[in-house]
Amino acid sequence: MARRKKPKYKIGDTVVITMYGTVGRITDVKWLDGKYVYEVNKSDGLFLESGLQILSEYDGTVMEQEQIDIEYKYFIGDLVQVSGYGADLFKVVGFRTEIWRYKEDAWEDVIYELSRVSDGEWLEAGEEELTLVADAESADTFIQKLGLLYLVNKQDKTGSKPLSKKILRKDEWEVIERKKERKQLIDNLLDIYNDYRILYELFSDQEYYQVMRVIVRKLESLANNDGKSHV
Repeated sequence: MARRKKPKYKIGDTVVITMYGTVGRITDVKWLDGKYVYEVNKSDGLFLESGLQILSEYDGTVMEQEQIDIEYKYFIGDLVQVSGYGADLFKVVGFRTEIWRYKEDAWEDVIYELSRVSDGEWLEAGEEELTLVADAESADTFIQKLGLLYLVNKQDKTGSKPLSKKILRKDEWEVIERKKERKQLIDNLLDIYNDYRILYELFSDQEYYQVMRVIVRKLESLANNDGKSHV
């Protein structure tokens, strides 16, 4: 069996794609159908040895490389809302830039890859479709503090039901149950009300307003029962 020859180029070599006159770096070498083929700049296309030449040995005209500066508005871990998705919260899990060049026009699009907090659904959106809710550093704290965002629709739409235990985080409810302190319950309800009031003022979403109404009814119930019973 004939011994396979060594590839002419290796990963890291700077080469010219002679067909285009563009410069790139070898990022992978593959053996395909008895020939070496080369990946340049992690692109999808593969090039034969005959289509490449080491930059230092190339005597043709090299196309001037364009320097593009992209300013990103959002980053991985940021918590955002997306136009058309109401109060749903999404986390930025990735982003990419698509560069478009034509004879008489040119532009760049930044596409953000998102994961919905409630169910992990994947979504792509443009920068103009996003609204920042919390940056990456505070996103997890924000989600934990407002953990009832996605339980709103489970509440009785008529408003006849009292505030469910589901609205409070389990550990918070257990503390309240254990201590039997009415004041602690009221303080927790007021904290949640204030959080949702801020969200409603920012986004005018009716889901936030519905939670505020439920909390107000519970506070009214506590006030009416003052001195009669304890929660």
